[in-house]
Amino acid sequence: MAIIDKPSDYFNTKLYTGNGSTNNITGVGFQPDWTWLKRRDTADSHALYDAVRGVTKRLETNNTGTEGTKSAGLTTFGTDGFTLGNDTQANTSGGTYASWNWKAGGTASSNTDGSITSSVSANQDAGFSIVSYTGTGANATVGHGLGVAPSMIIVKNRDNIDNWTVYHGSQGGTKVQWLNLTNATATESGWWNNTDPTTSVFYIGTQNGVNQSGNSMITYCFADVQGYSKFGSYTGNGNSDGTFVYTGFKPAWVLWKRSDDSTGRDWQIYDNKRSTFNELNKRLRANTSDAETTSTGMDFTSNGFKLRTSDGNYNASGANYIYMCFAENPFVSSTGVPATAR
Repeated sequence: MAIIDKPSDYFNTKLYTGNGSTNNITGVGFQPDWTWLKRRDTADSHALYDAVRGVTKRLETNNTGTEGTKSAGLTTFGTDGFTLGNDTQANTSGGTYASWNWKAGGTASSNTDGSITSSVSANQDAGFSIVSYTGTGANATVGHGLGVAPSMIIVKNRDNIDNWTVYHGSQGGTKVQWLNLTNATATESGWWNNTDPTTSVFYIGTQNGVNQSGNSMITYCFADVQGYSKFGSYTGNGNSDGTFVYTGFKPAWVLWKRSDDSTGRDWQIYDNKRSTFNELNKRLRANTSDAETTSTGMDFTSNGFKLRTSDGNYNASGANYIYMCFAENPFVSSTGVPATAR
């Protein structure tokens, strides 16, 4: 994969204010295939829509619920954004919202690389694919379409009340996390069949959350791309002059979680649009419906991010953390232009 010189062609945060009616949100910069919405000014669930499941089909990261149909939710993916109906979760008049948008590969295609045939919308340049498949209840493989091994995989059973299951490459195929929970990483074989993904497939075990027989699954697969995306881990130092994490680009968005402790350890999200200068302190959490809060956090630098607190959710001494991060600018572009500090 080549360096991506303009990351906003593939990922972008767009803030907007609800109008309680038809609302055309533009300025994303591309036609998104996955849009993640969150109201900021009051408590309300996250709402995730993608082009593979189809518009109006909503999932929520902060609970175990099945897929719901919101006819007045996200109704259209447009060439420069998306259109909303009057659904209060996504478009309350006067409500303030964050939308996080990714570009996959548009209309899904059949993929027979795995033992289960999948439908895949893949953007190999950006290391992102959306994968749908039907569970069998038996150990299996599923084609992901990336052409390289994914570094992070998120799976949700659309038809059953179950957790959001997370594979993270820094932990490997014997480990599992859950996006809607504060739990520490667990060692269990039933999720990824104790096997890391390959350049063509990922492995699933017999757990209902990833492979319930007859149930529809949706999966978001991510790979590291130089200058654009990074999925890694870091160790905290317990100091307000915290750990620096090198990504190779100026971040635009980061999601991270403490992985070795379950005492209220949230999946936290910062981005470059809600906090426009260092120190970033406007926090949303993927596993709760809570409104945006102000919390001492981190700096985005030209080549990574630096923690600015000893808080256990961010930077406890000796603690382990996993993260996913997308770029605003590469540290150095393909033509040699360096990123500037904030």
